[in-house]
Amino acid sequence: MKQLKNVRHDYIRYANCWEDADVLLEGLQVEKGDCVLSIGSAGDNSFSLLTGDPELVVAVDINPIQLRLIALKKAAIEALEYKDFLQFLGFQACENRLELWEQVKTFLSSDLQQFWSTRSEEIEQGIIHQGKFERYFQLFHSKVLPLIHTSKRIRTLFEEKSEKAQANFYQKRWNNLRWRSLFKVFFSKFVMGKLGRDPQFLKEVEVPVSTFILQQSERHLSSTACQNNYFLHYIMTGGFGEYLPHYARKENYELIKKRLNRLQIFNGLAEDAFREYDSFNKFNLSNIFEYMPPELFQKVTDNLVENSVDGARYAYWNLMVNRRMSEINDSLRCACEISNRLSEEDKGFFYSSVHFDISK
Repeated sequence: MKQLKNVRHDYIRYANCWEDADVLLEGLQVEKGDCVLSIGSAGDNSFSLLTGDPELVVAVDINPIQLRLIALKKAAIEALEYKDFLQFLGFQACENRLELWEQVKTFLSSDLQQFWSTRSEEIEQGIIHQGKFERYFQLFHSKVLPLIHTSKRIRTLFEEKSEKAQANFYQKRWNNLRWRSLFKVFFSKFVMGKLGRDPQFLKEVEVPVSTFILQQSERHLSSTACQNNYFLHYIMTGGFGEYLPHYARKENYELIKKRLNRLQIFNGLAEDAFREYDSFNKFNLSNIFEYMPPELFQKVTDNLVENSVDGARYAYWNLMVNRRMSEINDSLRCACEISNRLSEEDKGFFYSSVHFDISK
């Protein structure tokens, strides 16, 4: 893809998936025997898809570092008991990550062992905190947020309270001039492109970035839904706290571990994966369309439809660029009711919508 030619692929861009796996699983409806193509990213949601009992999940990414990260997480799930897994990745404090690494690396190929051995500092600090995007949020909570709110007020944001009390807290105690001003600077298109997402990923964005994200944040922080949102907790505190991503929850861990052999890792574009695998009927497409000009979006949509089976189901997110597959390909219909409902429930509050389309 032309828009990705100038994007660097030599560092961890995302150490976590920033799309809500609970929403993804409910909307995509993965079942026994399904074959799923999943955008790899940090691997989290590809692991979560295994809980639906598919025959195969292929995690696809053009960034080889992201795929090495997925392989590392996969090896950690294979090698470790649940508590050690949480500590090794960085969900919990740990004093012996390099000792746990000795267990994990035996489940990696020799080249992956060598690769991660040269990045032992990232492992020691907790790999889920080592992405460019995560460091962007770490800078926000460690340098910017303390200029706006006290640690006590931040804790109060997450305390259980009624819908009315949450909205009142946001308007009267959180939404001050300094919050709005510094937020707009830090989450501007320029700063986000410099420190967070690659500028190439923002080329199709025409709306004022900081204003859009502030409006999304205002809606969510005024709602009780923010109180147990692990994404928001990470952004505000630098950690997930007691609420974990789907794949890292105890009730899902053993099931994912048992089905890890069904997860394949593939370096390339979706169209490349079609030459290696066939019969995909479920697609987790993250927000890949956000980066595409309209003509490329049309081409990729048509290619996906042509290379899937009848009744295939597609999941994808819109952030600041409106892209809907079912509006540009007559072979698709929008699962509008569930799309609208899950867009409201999405813990990825910064996204404008999540969509589920079905081939006719």
